[in-house]
This record gives sequence, structure tokens and C-alpha cells, in this order.
Amino acid sequence: MNRLSARELYDGIHERLALRWIAGRKGESRALEPVGKAGARRPSEVGYLNVIYPNKVQIIGSEELNYLDSLESRQRWETVQKIVAQRPVALIVSKDQAVPADLREAAEETDTPLWVSAKRGHELLTFLQYHLARALARQVTLHGVFLEVYSIGVLITGASGTGKSELALELVSRGHRLVADDAPEFTLIAPDVIDGACPDLLRDLLEVRGLGVLNVREMFGHTAVKPSKYLRLIVHLQPINVGEEADAMTRLTGDTGWREVMDVKVPQITVPVAPGRNLAVLVEAAVRSHMLKSKGLDPAQVFIDRQAQMVSAIK
Repeated sequence: MNRLSARELYDGIHERLALRWIAGRKGESRALEPVGKAGARRPSEVGYLNVIYPNKVQIIGSEELNYLDSLESRQRWETVQKIVAQRPVALIVSKDQAVPADLREAAEETDTPLWVSAKRGHELLTFLQYHLARALARQVTLHGVFLEVYSIGVLITGASGTGKSELALELVSRGHRLVADDAPEFTLIAPDVIDGACPDLLRDLLEVRGLGVLNVREMFGHTAVKPSKYLRLIVHLQPINVGEEADAMTRLTGDTGWREVMDVKVPQITVPVAPGRNLAVLVEAAVRSHMLKSKGLDPAQVFIDRQAQMVSAIK
């Protein structure tokens, strides 16, 4: 499960949102986790100040401050105590507004991170919703090489020694782009959208047996690499077993199927590997074929329909 501490969140957004940390610095280890995991009835990662269903990150705008000012002293004290008692990851006051002394004192006493931003409340809410949705999304690391081929995110998989990195090198030399070698990281950013990226440690690097680690950006230029890409197709390299023949239907339609990645079905094409086969051309053809099928053009089905028409005409 992904976790994001208050310190990590602040470091990641303070420049973009013009944040200042004014109280509760000892609470920097408070963790933000995906919603719905702690049994909360109406969990929410970020939102405007809410005492009944508290958000993990509470945004305090002009209306929220006016609400506090409208309360009697006893009721106001109780409300402020309720806010900090829920242990929010952070409180953010918008538009550089003056922070009430009692709110600052309560944050300091309970080690609740209290930040002030120059941005408006809706700007904070919009950015934080997007930022936290990505930061806390489900992630998985898969073994393979992830590339952009004809604008399609393609993950090349296969057993060790099937030539994945050599194939990636040839595809890059043919004008395609490398995203990540060996251990691409995939994030579920929407119910059916998986975004693939490269770990910082492996960025721009490709390991090829006999050549060692290559820096693709330095060798082929900045356009030869891409920071991230949506996963749309998996090409699995499968060594051909001597004497084994594919069944007739597989030879006609290709060895296609699906692979589930974080509960999302991703199309997969299995390409047989054998000496003398030009895998780069085969992968390019597989991607082109996938693009045509996505548009409803299936050559195998066209052939089957033509054959059926011929048989009907003979009868």
C-alpha cells in the first residue's frame, strides 16, 4: 500500500502551491494512505474544512474562517479541538490569510502540520486531488522493456535470454522511444488506464548482454527516450520448441489474448522467437495490426468471411 507522509507531500507541492509551514513541524511523519482503507464511512483525501466527515488534508478558505469567527468562544474552542483531534495530515489556509491564533496554538500543541498558501481554495483542491490520486494510486513493477512504438505504449516481456533488450535497442535505432528497461513501474491512474514510467535509478539506461549498460539518451538523443506512456499492448517473446507446430486457427489469427495488470485486461500478442527471425519488424507489424484491430479492421476475419463466401458460391 502506498503511503505519503506530510513531509513528503509538502516537499512535493510546496513550490507549486506556494506553501509555508508555520506550525506543527513535529507532525511531519503523519501518513496519508489511499481512502477507504481505515474503515471510514465517507473517507476523503482532500477537501474543504469538514468536522463531521473530516478530510485527511483540510483546506481552510475564507468561508471556513468566517464560520469559525461566527462561533461563540466556547463553541469555537470545541470546534478547533475537534479539527485537530481527527489527526489530519495537514491543514492548509488559502490566499495567505491571517491564521487565527487559537488554530495555530492547537496545531502546535497537537503536532498538526499547518500550512499557508498564496493560492485560492479551488486551486489547492484541484491540484491536490490530481496529485494525491497519482501519488496514492495502485502500483506494480513488471519485468520487461517498456517502449513507445508508433505512439503506442508496448511492454516487451519474456524469459531471460529471449532478447528483450537487444530488441529494444533495435527498435530505438529504428526511431521508437525507450521508457524503461528491466523494471518499469506501472500506476493505475484511472479504472482502465495504466501509466508506465521508469524508476529514477534506471532512467535513460538499457542493459544489453555483451555491451553492458548503455545510455540511450546520450547515444541516440533526447527524442529517443520518453518519461512515461500509457500501457496499451504487451508483446510476449516465446521461444519456439523444436517440432512443435501451432494449431491452424492460431496461425490464422495470431497468438493473441489478454493479461491482467492490476485488474485491467491488457491485450497481449505472443511472438515466437527463433534464429533468423527479425523481431523488430515483427513487433512493428504486431503494433500496426493491433492499431487496425482497435479500429475494427481484422484481416483474419476478412479472410474467413471471404472463404465462407466462396464456399457458399460453390454450393
